[in-house]
Amino acid sequence: MMTLDLSLWRWALLLMVGGSVLIGGRGACAQPAPGPAARPQPGIDVQDYDFALTLSDTTDRIEGTATVHVRIDADTLTAVRLDLIGRAPGGETGMRVRSVSEAGRAVSYRHADDLLRIRPPDLAAGQTRTFRIEYAGVPDDGLIIGTNQHGDRTFFGDNWPNRARHWLPVVDHLSDKATVEFRVTAPARYDVVSNGALVRDSTSGGTRHTLWRTDVPLPPKVMVIGVADFAVDTAGTVDGVPVQSWVYPEDRGPGLKDLGQAPPILRFFEENLGPYPYAKLANVQSTTRYGGMENAAAIFYSETAVADGEDDTSLLAHEIAHQWYGNTVTEADWPHLWLSEGFATYLTGLYLEHARGAAALRQYMTAARRQVVQFHDANPDTPLVDTTYSDPNELLNTNPYQKGGWVLHMLRREVGTDTFWRGLRAYYERYRDGNASTRDFRAVMEDVSGQDLEAFFDQWTRRPGHPVIEGTWRHDAAAGECVVTLRQTQDEPPFEVPVQVALGESPSRTTTLFMRGREAQSRVDCPRAPSSVTLDPNTDLLAELSMRRAQ
Repeated sequence: MMTLDLSLWRWALLLMVGGSVLIGGRGACAQPAPGPAARPQPGIDVQDYDFALTLSDTTDRIEGTATVHVRIDADTLTAVRLDLIGRAPGGETGMRVRSVSEAGRAVSYRHADDLLRIRPPDLAAGQTRTFRIEYAGVPDDGLIIGTNQHGDRTFFGDNWPNRARHWLPVVDHLSDKATVEFRVTAPARYDVVSNGALVRDSTSGGTRHTLWRTDVPLPPKVMVIGVADFAVDTAGTVDGVPVQSWVYPEDRGPGLKDLGQAPPILRFFEENLGPYPYAKLANVQSTTRYGGMENAAAIFYSETAVADGEDDTSLLAHEIAHQWYGNTVTEADWPHLWLSEGFATYLTGLYLEHARGAAALRQYMTAARRQVVQFHDANPDTPLVDTTYSDPNELLNTNPYQKGGWVLHMLRREVGTDTFWRGLRAYYERYRDGNASTRDFRAVMEDVSGQDLEAFFDQWTRRPGHPVIEGTWRHDAAAGECVVTLRQTQDEPPFEVPVQVALGESPSRTTTLFMRGREAQSRVDCPRAPSSVTLDPNTDLLAELSMRRAQ
C-alpha cells in the first residue's frame, strides 16, 4: 500500500527512476482517524464470508446480509464476536443489526461498543457454525461513497488497516483470513469489480446483480468492492491470468496506458516468486485515500495517480508484489508490517533492476537510505519490529517500507542473490494462504541458506538505528600501501557490518573491512596514491558514510 500523504514516506517506492518525483507530490489527502487495533477473539476462526449488499443512488445507506461460517476451536466460548461499527445515539452513520439467525432460527445477539456478540446455544470445539446477519446503515468509513474527480458517484472499499468493520461484520484483524463472496445489487449503470473471479453479472429492471468470489483466504484489509462507471480493458494475459485495467471513462486513453504496464511486472514476479495466487489481476482507478491499495486481485489506485502523465511503473510494481506478500502470505500481526511493505518496497527495486539495469536499483536504494536516515534522526528509539503502537496507522512510516526494503537488500548480499530468491520462493510456499512473523521468515532463510541469521535479524529488525561510519585513508608511499581506517560514531553500540571500500576509479580496486567494534583498519597494496577512496560503492549497506584523506 502507498499513500499520498507527504508527511510520511510510505511511498518511497513511488520514486521513479529517471528523475521524476514522488507520487506523493501529486496531491495529498486526509489521514485515517486514529482508532484502536481490533483484536481477534481466541477460539474462533472464520472460514468464509458471503456478503450481499444493496447500493442506491438515492441514499448512502447500504442494506447488507452477511453469512459468516465460523469454526469453533474452544469449549469455553459463550459467544462469537465480530467487529461492526454501530450507530451512536443521534448519529447519522454506523450500522444497525436487524437480526441474527442460524439455519432459519433466530439467535440471541448484542450489538454494542462496535462489537456484535452472537450467543448461539451449545457452542463446542470442532463445530462449524453459520450465522446470517441482517444489517443496514450509512458507513462512516471503510466503504467510501461519494463522487470522483469528474463528479460521478462511486462506491469504493478502502479497508486498510482495520476499517472493514465500518461496513462489514468481520473479525477485523489480518490474522483471521477467510474466503469471501460479494453479491452486489446496484443501479444498472454501474460496473462492479471485486476480489477473485466474476461468477455472475446480469441486469434486469434497471438493476445490476453481480457476484464475485475468491476461494483463496484473504485478510479483511483487502476484501473490497469497487462500484462506478468504468472503461474496462484487458491489457494482456500472463500464464492464463487476465490482467485488466478499470478506469473512469473520462480517463480512458491515458488511464489504460498507465495501467497497461502491468503484464510484464506480473510475469517477472511469477517467474521469480511462484504462481500468481488469484483468478485475475484488476488494476482499478479509484477514490482510495492511498496512492495504491493492494486489495487482492483488485488493486485500487488513487484517481490522481492514474492518467496523470507520470511513469507509474514503481507504483504498479509495489502493489502487484503485495499479491504474494501481504495478501497471500500475510504478516502475523501489525508489528511485522515490514514483511508486507518492506517486501513490496524491495521487490519494486528488483523489478527496476530487471527492467532498467543495476544503476536503477542503486539510485532507488540511495533514495530509500536517505529517508531511513531522516526518519531515524526524528525517531531514534524506533526499531523495525515496533510493538509500542496503539493504532496500526502509527506504523505507517519509513521503517516498514524503506528500512524493511533495506534489510532485504542486505540479506540478499548476506546469503547471495540465488539463495535469496530461493528463500523468497520457499517462504511463499511455506506460508501461502496463512500468516507469518519475522521469526518465521528468518527460519525459512536459515533453512535455505544453511546460515545462522540470528545476529543479522536481531541487529536489523529488533534494535533501532544504523551505523554512522567515518573513514580516513592515507597513502604510505614507502610501503606501497593505502591505510584505511573506519570508525563507528553513532551513540548506539557498534553494529557488526561488512564495509566495502573502493580505491580509485574506472576500474576501482575494492576491499572489504568487517567491522565488529568501533574501529577497523586495513592496509591495501597501493603502489600509487589513488585518485579517490569511496565507501560502499555498490550501495550495499544501510549506514551513514563519509570518507576523507588524512592530513
